[in-house]
Amino acid sequence: MKTIKNHILILITVLASCNAFAQNNHFIENGVIEYEKKSNMYALITKKIKGETDSYYQAAFDSYKKNNPQFKTTKSILSFSKNKSLYKWAETNQPATNHWIADDAMANLKNVIASDLDTQTSITQKNAYDDLYLVKDSLRKINWKITDETREIAGYECRRANAIIIDSVYVVAYYTIQIPFSGGPESFTGLPGTILGLAMPHENMTWFATKVTEIPVSDKDLAPPVKGKPTDNKGLNKILIDALKDWGKWAKKTLQAYSL
Repeated sequence: MKTIKNHILILITVLASCNAFAQNNHFIENGVIEYEKKSNMYALITKKIKGETDSYYQAAFDSYKKNNPQFKTTKSILSFSKNKSLYKWAETNQPATNHWIADDAMANLKNVIASDLDTQTSITQKNAYDDLYLVKDSLRKINWKITDETREIAGYECRRANAIIIDSVYVVAYYTIQIPFSGGPESFTGLPGTILGLAMPHENMTWFATKVTEIPVSDKDLAPPVKGKPTDNKGLNKILIDALKDWGKWAKKTLQAYSL
């Protein structure tokens, strides 16, 4: 019943918004969105070493803080046209941080995701440690709850929506109806517009658009990745559970990261 009510709310919201803006606003149907992902490494490491009594962990953390900023920043790109998109990571010349204490699966994720809203399917290339996987599956169903809160992101007015994914991960999204493509960073879809801002407060991470460019996007630009061992979400999850069975308290967070 709640799901039906949420769908009705989404429909009412998009119809009302379209009626208000259609006369004066330009709607973008294809283009490229640049995102900036920020991971609070100090907070992540603090959680990682919580409960560890060996002074070695604190010494390693202190060493990391002397040589690295609090926030790790990476850039990604979403190309979209009609009901298809390709999400990938921008090339960078920045040297990799190989400090073991900052090794965090969610902060290090570099998924390449091709989404098709017509078929409600996705093809995701995931690098899980030394192996590359090609995960073909349906799009995640997210029970979004739309709020009245708004904020401006990259020059667009966005409305806030909240959700819980992977059983316990709290997500805040900000979407704009001026870009009617129902997608966003990573594998997040299902809102009546494009997600320009995404936050996981308890995971200490955010994705925010810095630039939106309306340009033609060809089928070649949206071609899904092809390299990797073929599997689906259930298959990859089983592989990871087997691989992480001896990881103790760190296993759950790692599994959540690869479920995004």
